[in-house]
Amino acid sequence: MVKRLEFDHGLEEMTKLLIEMGNRAEKALIESMDALKNGDVETAKIIVKSDTELNLIEEKISEIGAKLIATQQPVAKDLRRILIAFRISSDLERMGDLAVDIAKVVIRLDGQELIKPLLDLPRMADIVVVMIRESLQSYVDENVDLAYKSAKDDDQVDALYSQIIRELFTLMMENPKTVSQAMLLSFVGRYIERIADHATNIAESVVYLITGKRPDLNQ
Repeated sequence: MVKRLEFDHGLEEMTKLLIEMGNRAEKALIESMDALKNGDVETAKIIVKSDTELNLIEEKISEIGAKLIATQQPVAKDLRRILIAFRISSDLERMGDLAVDIAKVVIRLDGQELIKPLLDLPRMADIVVVMIRESLQSYVDENVDLAYKSAKDDDQVDALYSQIIRELFTLMMENPKTVSQAMLLSFVGRYIERIADHATNIAESVVYLITGKRPDLNQ
């Protein structure tokens, strides 16, 4: 009974840390997109400097999980839950890295006027923020339906990304002077699209946790 209590406490601590990672990754994405819209280089630099925070939380999750495996010797779903927490923390850490990559684009743009209004990139980011929240909530609640819903939203992100690439390519063809900035903005689209893929990975992990079968939602 004591062992079970210790195990449950360890899982609870890992879940809290995963939620904190999710909140930080979400905040980094929102703030990097705001910096892009406003040409705010100083905020972008702050986002880049805070990159190590998610890494430290990921390390804590790894330490707690390793200790639980060593001392509690979990089996079946209990072991699966620890291993999936490791996987989810890795996805969240990558999300943070990609948000930092967006901030680095802001720094490279250095406040220059944008070649087109920012409409679809922020729309992509808004969808991805919801995906991050829902994928993590599906983990906390063990909600398969919410996991599938979160993964389905990735289709909208992919469609917007394709549209953005087409528009930027047209701009580059019409005016070669836009090539440099158009490439940077296309990178931003790619980074957001990759964050959505990591949110979908989390949804897949949740389905695997609950059903014991790993679906391929990231298509």
